[in-house]
Parts: sequence; C-alpha cells; structure tokens
Amino acid sequence: MTNIFTDYKIKNIHIKNRIVLPPMVRFSLVSDDGYVNDNLIKWYGMIARSGVGLIIVEASAVEESGKLRKNQIGIWDDKFMDGLSRIAKEIHKYDVPCMIQIHHAGFKEEINNVPEEELDRILKLFEVAFVRAKNCGFDGIEIHGAHKYLISQLNSKIWNKRTDKYGEHLYFSRKLIENTKHLFNDNFILGYRMGGNEPELEDGIENAKLLESYGIDILHVSSGVPNPDYKNQLKINSYPNDFPESWIIYMGTEIKKYVNIPVIGVSKIKKEKQASWLVENDLLDFVAVGKAMISQDKWMEKARKDYNRRIIEKEKEKLKNE
Repeated sequence: MTNIFTDYKIKNIHIKNRIVLPPMVRFSLVSDDGYVNDNLIKWYGMIARSGVGLIIVEASAVEESGKLRKNQIGIWDDKFMDGLSRIAKEIHKYDVPCMIQIHHAGFKEEINNVPEEELDRILKLFEVAFVRAKNCGFDGIEIHGAHKYLISQLNSKIWNKRTDKYGEHLYFSRKLIENTKHLFNDNFILGYRMGGNEPELEDGIENAKLLESYGIDILHVSSGVPNPDYKNQLKINSYPNDFPESWIIYMGTEIKKYVNIPVIGVSKIKKEKQASWLVENDLLDFVAVGKAMISQDKWMEKARKDYNRRIIEKEKEKLKNE
C-alpha cells in the first residue's frame, strides 16, 4: 500500500517520499535587499537533511515592486543567482530535489486598471526569471497562481473584468507556459500553485484541467480569490461537514479526481496521521507540511516513528482479533 514514505517519480525527478516543504517565505531570515544569506541556506539544508521528499523554495520576486515585503528574496537580476544557486546546491547535498516558486504580488482589485503593456512587461519578467532559475540548478519551477497575487487576480472571475487579451481566461498563465516551453524537459519540471476556489471549486477543477493540458507537471492546490458573498470568505459551496481536514485540503482531493498529474495538498497539516490518511487513501499524491516543519525541525524523524508505531499497533490488534 502506498504511504507517505513511498517514493514517486515525475519524469526523471526522483522524490523519495510524499512529504513536501511548501514555499514558506522566511521573512525573519532574509534582509531587505532580497539577497539569499547564510541563515536561509542553513535552514534549507536542515530541512533537506531531515529527509523531506521535495522542497519548493519560497516565493522569489520577479521585480522589486512586485515584492510582498522588503525582506523577500529576488530573482529579477543576475546578481541574485549566486545565492539562489547556493540554496539549490545545499539541498541537493541530501539527495532532495528542489523547485523554486516565481512570484509577483500584483495589484488586487486594481488589476483592471493596469495597462496591457505593463502586463506584457511583467510576463517577460517571469520568462527571464524562469531562465535564471534553471541556470541556478533547480529541478523545476512553481508558478505562484494563488493567494490573491498577480496571477490569481488575473484568474479570478470576480476581479478580472478586462476586455483586452488579459481578460481571456488563464491567458497570462497559458502564454507564460507556452513562451517557456523550451526550458522544460525530463530533468526540469513545471509546477503551478493554484487557487482551488476561483471563486468556487468548480472553477478550480476547470482551471486544473486546463493547466494540465498546457503542460503543467504537478499541481499545488491552495486558495484563490474567494466569493465575497461568504461571510468569512473562507468557504466553498461544496465543502462537506464530515471531511476531517481543511476546506483547502478538500479542494485538492477533489481536483485530483479530474487530472492525471500529481497533486499536492496544503493547509494545516501538522501530524503524520493526517498526512498518512490522505496519501494512503489516494486522496492526494503529496502532502505539504509548512508551519509544523518550521516549529519542529525534526518533523520527518518524528513522523517516521509515529508511522512505525501505528503499523505495529495495527499488527498487534490484527493478531489479537485472529
């Protein structure tokens, strides 16, 4: 039976288990200039050494004005490549593949007022950032298309009311994938962090199918621009009350039913038992563990112990009932 310690292969990229470090922006470890420093490299090395299957390096900004905050790493200039290369090299020491997330914070509701030429310029910045990421030695790229940032804004039926080409459904994403297709091969993969609710799960499912058809290798399902009619703006209309994990995890499990590429689920996974239930029941291919990995640097070690303990207890119970 498949479990969280079962390996997986995407093209030539071997992933030794089903636990992913998602792109957690480590603001506390990065200075305002956007350069990678020794503290950040050390942290990624520690996570890789712990035995995680895949690391997605935190959101790297395609331009300074596209940062979330001043202390976010950059990829908009060749001057950042040395530090980013050192991260990839450090992670690879421990036989762990790594992708890097490419990001622009966007314009929120003002997305309709941004000139077409400005979006053309930003699209080009993404394309050039992809080249830098590949030259830095990463095993792949994750496009950040979630969390109300630029691409999520353009994907949103609620916010995007443009009448130009960027008003076409998923236009920015499709053109970005088409324009960089030559970079990707069996040793360099393309992922996409998507909003499962843009604004509803039905929209997320449709987007996921389209992204697969464009050439995405792996989907990472998170949240998008929510329906403003919901009071807490955190729900989807089809979230069942008896599902034991978050509504975001639920969206990932539903989207997986409609695509043939692997799906990562993320949101509030803290314990091995949660991750194991999702993988063992074929609800997700990978489970991302974020904040718990920051607070528990030996999360993987504890997860293996907890898993082995559960297996032993199951065997004892089975023998007892025979």
